Amino acid sequence: MKAKVSIGSSAFAFGVYASNPLPLDRIAGRLRELNFQGIELLGSRPYGAPDDFTSVSDRRNLAKTLLAYGLEISNYGADFKNQSPGSGEEDQRKNYRELFTKNLEFCADLEIPSIRVDTVEEPSNAYGSAYADAWKRVAETWHECAGQAEKKGVAVVWEFEPGFMFNSPHEILRMINDVDHKNFTILFDSCHAHMCAAVGARQQEPVERLAGGEVELAGLLKNNIGYVHLIDSDNSLHDNWTSTHAPFGTGVIDFDALVEVIVASGYNEEWWTIDLCFWPKAWEVLEESKIFMDSLLERHD
Repeated sequence: MKAKVSIGSSAFAFGVYASNPLPLDRIAGRLRELNFQGIELLGSRPYGAPDDFTSVSDRRNLAKTLLAYGLEISNYGADFKNQSPGSGEEDQRKNYRELFTKNLEFCADLEIPSIRVDTVEEPSNAYGSAYADAWKRVAETWHECAGQAEKKGVAVVWEFEPGFMFNSPHEILRMINDVDHKNFTILFDSCHAHMCAAVGARQQEPVERLAGGEVELAGLLKNNIGYVHLIDSDNSLHDNWTSTHAPFGTGVIDFDALVEVIVASGYNEEWWTIDLCFWPKAWEVLEESKIFMDSLLERHD
């Protein structure tokens, strides 16, 4: 199995770091020391906001700066500024599409292979026609986005999670089918998968759980996983909102079983990304996280 390890830069800009994000050059220097191959670029300040790098040369210089530290950009976490693809307001959906285009151009200029999307809105309590309409709008918007991105050579990957609407196993599978585009796949985050599939966190009633949790969900997503985040889960939510990204070894996930099924499900991309977003001591556990990931991937090589 070919494998490169990256880490999400959001870990050093959100949560306790929000008031004083770590400088990108400091992060890159530490990642070089620890032999990371990549970094997942947060699509907002202070790291990868398109408006901070307005020219193609500015953007390519950013990529060159990271390459000087031996780092490729594994994925781009676009900022849609709370403009929902499922909104009933046409202006908001228009804003979403415009923001997608802006972020896609940024990705293409930096030759980033994939762009992350989510449903933006909190889990919905809507039923009946309101739910169906929101679902249809999201699926149609993402089908359009996937086609647009395909022309630029950028994959669209959806990160489902408890904090956003459409977070149950059957919704995740159905969305893939309804978007119905080969350039649209899943960003499989292990702790989100656990909280959605094993715990059923923040789902509409009736709550849906899979007996095999995240491992079973990975199997059901055969040939539809386009990017992977790995981190542990302690069965809790961060701020009662989304999954707690607990450091490796502090939670309940069986990573050997999970990686085996992810690979068997057809994941053959090279990137495996550590996600410590919102963990209050992300910087302090960075080295041990890399050691854990290297050992894990070596066992499945």
